[in-house]
Amino acid sequence: QVQLVESGGGLVQAGGSLRLSCAASGRTFGSYAIGWFRQVPGKEREFVAAITWSGEYTYYTDSVKDRFTISRDNAKNTVYLQMNSLKPEDTAVYSCAADLRWNMVVAGKGDYWGQGAQVTVSS
Repeated sequence: QVQLVESGGGLVQAGGSLRLSCAASGRTFGSYAIGWFRQVPGKEREFVAAITWSGEYTYYTDSVKDRFTISRDNAKNTVYLQMNSLKPEDTAVYSCAADLRWNMVVAGKGDYWGQGAQVTVSS
């Protein structure tokens, strides 16, 4: 069982930065692939980024490449999403997901999900 809690959301002006954290409980956190997703009301949830259990491999959706960076610290049971050069279209609720299977995380079908953190980017 893994419980995920996101933090670090907020209001920022366009061009600014935020760092989201996904803190996990559970002794086996280091075995899980983690993904970040975002959702705007009335739209489908969108994949943002994912990282393998070791942190060796990362994957991003095209719209955030070169602006967002996903990383993890398994000693702290935490995954981060550093978001730079934010745009108004990045406004959404951001959630993290965990699964032992990489393909399930990327597909948005992870076993465990956090409650989400609001990110609002003003123009």
